[in-house]
Amino acid sequence: MKPKKRVRFQEIEDVKKSPARQVPAREDKSKVTELALALVTKAIAAAVKTVEDTDYPIKNIKWITHGEFTAERGRRQIAQFVSTWECQPRWVHYTDFRERRDLIHSFHYIYCVRWSAPTAQKPLLQVSVAARFTIKINKNKPPDAPIDVSYVFEGQSLVHRPGTNRPREKWLRDMVEAKNIVIESTGL
Repeated sequence: MKPKKRVRFQEIEDVKKSPARQVPAREDKSKVTELALALVTKAIAAAVKTVEDTDYPIKNIKWITHGEFTAERGRRQIAQFVSTWECQPRWVHYTDFRERRDLIHSFHYIYCVRWSAPTAQKPLLQVSVAARFTIKINKNKPPDAPIDVSYVFEGQSLVHRPGTNRPREKWLRDMVEAKNIVIESTGL
């Protein structure tokens, strides 16, 4: 036979009728509203500061339009954009046009940008870092419409767009370091 559980119910005080509650409801609501408003104001100010970030602004260039686009001008624009990145001068890069893909509603121009950091001890490095840039030219857009640019670093799937984040030298260093670890561990 199962033992019976004894349960006691406590009386729940009605908070609205409690004598301990001496603050009128209107005054209490106004304090909560003031507190909420202050929190929201601080949150918005922090978000705006993060977006504007005057200490470290997000750099971008003025991209050409559909009508001005050629494969060579696209390559030069990508090289110009990459040169705005905050990297030490030892990092050198090269931009190369790879291919043009004709899709149903657009042309995709694919470019590859390679970085390396040569030194006096190793003027020709085994390891470089690459990013694949895609310039999308929509067949249905007017000639004065801006081009659509995106890029992906090798071995990653996150698609970046110019003017949305601040590229960092650390990304390049991390990829070089990861490749060096693989080379050392495999004995290549």
